[in-house]
Amino acid sequence: MADAALNPPGPRRPAPRATASAADVALTPDEKRAARRELRRNRFMAFLLTLPLLIFLSFAFIAPIGTMLFQSVYSPNVAELIPDTLDRLSDWDGQAIPDEETRTAFAYDLRQLFAERRSGRLGEELNRVLPGASSTVQGTARKLNEAEPEEVAARGAEMLSEFNAAWDSPEIWRALQRAGEVYTDRFFLTALDLERTPEGEVQARASARIYIDLYVKTLRMGLTITLLTVLLGYPLSFFLAHQPSGRANMLIIFVLLPFWTSLLVRTTAWIALLQTNGVVNSTLMAMGLISEPLTLLYTEFATILAMTHILLPFMVLPLYSVMKTIDPSYMRAAMSMGARPIRAWYSVYLPASLPGLSAGAMLVFIISVGYYITPALVGGTDGQMISNLIAFHMQQSNNWGLAAALGTLLLALILVIYFAFDRFVGASNIKLG
Repeated sequence: MADAALNPPGPRRPAPRATASAADVALTPDEKRAARRELRRNRFMAFLLTLPLLIFLSFAFIAPIGTMLFQSVYSPNVAELIPDTLDRLSDWDGQAIPDEETRTAFAYDLRQLFAERRSGRLGEELNRVLPGASSTVQGTARKLNEAEPEEVAARGAEMLSEFNAAWDSPEIWRALQRAGEVYTDRFFLTALDLERTPEGEVQARASARIYIDLYVKTLRMGLTITLLTVLLGYPLSFFLAHQPSGRANMLIIFVLLPFWTSLLVRTTAWIALLQTNGVVNSTLMAMGLISEPLTLLYTEFATILAMTHILLPFMVLPLYSVMKTIDPSYMRAAMSMGARPIRAWYSVYLPASLPGLSAGAMLVFIISVGYYITPALVGGTDGQMISNLIAFHMQQSNNWGLAAALGTLLLALILVIYFAFDRFVGASNIKLG
């Protein structure tokens, strides 16, 4: 008692924190080393299990995209065809035409290319830098082939001027020099409707704008398709989520049904519906609503309509999976506190369903801007997107560099939109939460 009076109890001090868990204190050094080895072994086994997937992604995803990125700036075709001429042109100032020795070397190279049936390839590459140059190259090569090699080696520069006056202009030689650059930004400039002046400055292309307008059109169509799938998919998902389990499972089959049908079949069905004498026009004319068939097929409207139908399940499924987990009592609680149904939906249900809505919207938008088959079949010229032009340069014009640049810009644009969307929606989710 006396001790307690002399030393009154003060505030209890917290016990010092343990620096290691009881299990670690109880383990011996050998047991700790064995535990670490076991952990490393488990991690290595987990890595081996994911290794096939990593290899598949490397070959099917990373390698193609890396090749596309590389080909957008790498163009060795002309450098492989006329290396000696390009080596001589490296010291040319680009003002007057090159010296006689350089032009003679080019004439000899051009004759050799025609004999090897490769002059057309040179003309094709040069034509991408200077439109119309292909015919100049081909015509000159044909005439040079008729001369003897010794004559071409002696007076090739004079023969170029005799066969075509275009070789007396510095413009075609500057184009040849630009086409011979192994690493170039020419494809990206073309994809952005830009070009370089003879002095090397970047300016807007003198010809009509093609690619920028097509990018804007693609984004506009993608946003329209996404908005339509939201307007159609949100009420449908809400209805499915509030049905009994058995009925919802049966109805969801109709949502999944398009996945079991070939994309080509679904697109062909829209052609049968929208063509001049198709089902839609025939029905409208039979009802007396129109006097002559409407132009529905091969339009932007046809592309948006068909792609909305095809991509609608990609909106419904994420929405349905999220709405199924929302407790209906939340809405009842909000309305019991005086909120009207629309106010309760806006304040309670919409924020809860926002993750599914954002996932579906992003999925539909990304797929739509890269779609190729449906716009090609039902869109025609008016309803085509940037993906159709990329396919054109890969399959018909064989301009793989420009196709790679267009694809790279599309990929960069989608990534920027994705990160901006994710940042905005993520911030909204945190705020709502």
